[in-house]
Amino acid sequence: MELRQLEYFVAVAEEQNFTRAAERVHISQSGVSAQIRQLERELGAELFDRSARTATLTAAGAAALAPARAALAAAGAVGQAVGDVAGVIRGRITVGMVVGCTGTPLFDALAAFHRAHPGVEIALLEDNSDRLVQGVRVGTVDVALIGTATAAPAGLESLTIVSERLVVAVPPDHPLARRRRVTLRDLAGHQVICMPAGTGLRTVFDQACAARRVRPVIALQAGAADAIADLAARGLGVAVLSESMAESYRDTLSARVLDDVDIPALLCLVWRAPHGPAVRELLAHGRRAFGGGGLPEPAAAGDDPEDSRAASPEEQ
Repeated sequence: MELRQLEYFVAVAEEQNFTRAAERVHISQSGVSAQIRQLERELGAELFDRSARTATLTAAGAAALAPARAALAAAGAVGQAVGDVAGVIRGRITVGMVVGCTGTPLFDALAAFHRAHPGVEIALLEDNSDRLVQGVRVGTVDVALIGTATAAPAGLESLTIVSERLVVAVPPDHPLARRRRVTLRDLAGHQVICMPAGTGLRTVFDQACAARRVRPVIALQAGAADAIADLAARGLGVAVLSESMAESYRDTLSARVLDDVDIPALLCLVWRAPHGPAVRELLAHGRRAFGGGGLPEPAAAGDDPEDSRAASPEEQ
C-alpha cells in the first residue's frame, strides 16, 4: 500500500468522479483507476460502487476513508515538522479564484510567494464561489478569492478586499440610461443578464430581489463580466454588475447604481484555521499585495458526472 494510492482514493471519494479526481491529482484518469484497482486487490475489497455514473463508496470504502485521510495527514505532518525546524517550506498549496475574476493582486501575491518558497507547488483552481467555499471547508482548497454577500462565511477566516454596490449597465440609448435613479422594480419589463447562481454577485442580487419581492426575468447568464457586458452592449438585456466591473465598460455602457440594493457585493479572501506554514506565508504575501489588514504577518523561519452519455464512474 502506497501513500499515492491513498491520495487517489481520497480524491475519488471526495470528487465522486474519477476524471475530476485525476485532474485534482494531476495524472491521467486511467492512472487513478489502475492504482485504486491495485489498492482494492491489496485490501481484498472493492472501495467504490461503479454501477452508477457517480463513484460512490461501498461499505468497505466508507470504513477506509477516515484512516486514509489520517494517514495522509500524518505523512504531511512529518514533512511540515522537518520544514519548521529547517526553516524551509515545502509541499503543495491549492488556491481558488472565482470564475471571471481578474485578480491581479492575487497573481502578484502568488508570484512573490513562489519566489520566496520555490519548493512549494502552487495549484490554481477557478470555480464558482459556493464550491470554492466548500472546498476550503473540507480542505481541498487552502485559500480562495471569492465573491460573496457575507464577509465571513461560517467557519472560515476572511479578509474583505472589495465592498461595493450593484449597478445596472445598459447602452447609452437605453431607457434606463436616462434615469438618475434606478431601483429593482425598474427592471420590470426588461430582460436581465447576470452571473450564474453560486456566485457572490448573483447571491447579492437574489437576496435583494427577495427582500423587495421583485421577480426579475433573468434571460442570460455568464460567468465572466466581459461576456455580460458584451451581451448588454448588443441590446440583449440589462447587465447587473458591481461598480468596479461596470467601470471597465464605460465607453460602451452607462451604469446606474441600484438605489434600493443595500447589500454590498464583496470580494474576499477566505481560509480555514488552523493552517500550516505554507498557507500562513501565502496569506502574508496576500496582505501586502492587497494592501489590507487582517491577514497574518509572515512568521520567522523555524516558527459530476457531467458527461451526457451514460458511462461508468471511471470513464467520467
